[in-house]
Amino acid sequence: MKQQKNIIIIPARGGSKRLPNKNLIPLNNKPLIEYTLDYAIANSKIAERVIVSTDDKEIKDISLKSGVEVQDRPERLSGDFVTTAEVLKYVLKEVDDDYDNVILLQATNPLRPKDLLAKAYKTYIDGEYASLMTVTRNFQKFGKIVNDDYVPYNYEIGQRSQDLEPLYFENGLLYITKKSLIEKGQIMGVNNFPYIVNHPFAHVDIDTKEDLDWASFIANRNSLKEESAS
Repeated sequence: MKQQKNIIIIPARGGSKRLPNKNLIPLNNKPLIEYTLDYAIANSKIAERVIVSTDDKEIKDISLKSGVEVQDRPERLSGDFVTTAEVLKYVLKEVDDDYDNVILLQATNPLRPKDLLAKAYKTYIDGEYASLMTVTRNFQKFGKIVNDDYVPYNYEIGQRSQDLEPLYFENGLLYITKKSLIEKGQIMGVNNFPYIVNHPFAHVDIDTKEDLDWASFIANRNSLKEESAS
């Protein structure tokens, strides 16, 4: 199999309703966007090019200072209802080179296991998948409220959580997709591999102040574990 060319794209717009300027908010004294920039740079052997798509000057400045390329995002792609697929498609249309695969890293998922991308990419290539997404097992008991009545959805009343049928959630840590799919406006293809990640970082996704506090706790706890292991 020929060596494949990969590009990492980091969408990071300036606006956010629930947590204003969240991509710039400090997480343990470091802007949120920098975590994903650092992760992309650390994986330069997998992706030869990294591009940040943004409409924000401060995000642009931080990215350029880190040595990461920036593509200015047009206003029509900076609204609340613009999809990530639209942004990725635009980035590819504007780049001056061709790529086989797109690796999507979201700034709102700042914490990732160090070897995650390397292992996920190997799985993606070896399995010849059209796309790969990271998922995590859910152990919660879900239900619906129908006519003011609680109706269990994924369990029976009294059932132990460890006996639940396995369900998984999309954790957002990373996505790998063939360029041809992105050009069609898709991030996940029919032959999509769900790469399971059972790690505390998989539960960190920044949308609120409480999410930020949780991320800080998880990051600090992980640092302590690494220090004690060294």
